[in-house]
Amino acid sequence: MPPAFQIRRHFFLILACCIVSMPVHAKSNAALPDPMTIVVGYAPGGAADTTARVFAEQLRKAGAGTVIVENRPGASGRIGMKHVLTAKPDGATVYLTPSPLLTIFPLTYKDPGYDLEKDVRPVATLVNIPTAIVTGASQPYDDMKGFVEWSHKHSTQGTSLGVATLGSSGHLGILALNDNQHTKIEPVAYRGASPMLVDVASGVVPIGWDAVASMMPLYDAGKIKFLGVSGTEKLEALPKVETLAAQGFPEFKAATSFYAIVAPARTPDETVKNLEAAFIAASGATDLKEQLATRGLLVAPATAEETSKRIHEELETWRPVVKRTGIRME
Repeated sequence: MPPAFQIRRHFFLILACCIVSMPVHAKSNAALPDPMTIVVGYAPGGAADTTARVFAEQLRKAGAGTVIVENRPGASGRIGMKHVLTAKPDGATVYLTPSPLLTIFPLTYKDPGYDLEKDVRPVATLVNIPTAIVTGASQPYDDMKGFVEWSHKHSTQGTSLGVATLGSSGHLGILALNDNQHTKIEPVAYRGASPMLVDVASGVVPIGWDAVASMMPLYDAGKIKFLGVSGTEKLEALPKVETLAAQGFPEFKAATSFYAIVAPARTPDETVKNLEAAFIAASGATDLKEQLATRGLLVAPATAEETSKRIHEELETWRPVVKRTGIRME
């Protein structure tokens, strides 16, 4: 066989392989709606907004086309949830939701504005969200134990806790702490973590609760300090901060939340599978993990089925707490 013929044959074999692979790649890119909107129910700058934007960028890098992040703050995230659940069920509009809207609100709100079983379809879990209680950098207490002691001595009429979400695990934790420690800490709701933390830093409210990720920018700037984190283990990003449980406040052991993607209940199975696969694939990107880790968020991908199971398990965890505290939201 002449050398020139061999070269041409080799070239056309390579070209054929490329052509054969092109439809597969195109199909992969076309699996998601284009454009697709990830709705966030909180103001820009918080942990939910950060997570949505990091995932949107990774999806775009993977060839998903146009991925938009849209902020619809208000009603502790329920405005954004309602907007998504009433959207066309084609996968083009999904909601990045903190877990309390799935695991606590159905227990605490008389009418949260949606039926968890009838209206919501889990798509995937994205990250675990360690939470924490913080205070302004100039406040006279350096941990939660110190704050409780201070509040007993100096705030006999009561004090307050800033939260971005009423009915959240932080809200329930504080109510339980009030019962157990004889404190009078009243949760105050904000439209998002960012405005709440500004008030914490300036001393308008003495303490605030939210995701660690929401707090890192002001912490790094020296404006706030951590009094304690949720769960039972210290965070790699905050090695000197003790857990609230280790300080004698077990009310916050289960306060580590998570972010999940949900869609309208009537979204077709194939569309949900495509969304699930895309978000879980994005979770594997090293730079995405690093970006979120520096903000105190732990990438923890889980399928739609696994997410649904976790939701129902956590509902049963919080059910007796809600019953004991008697919390009821309107």
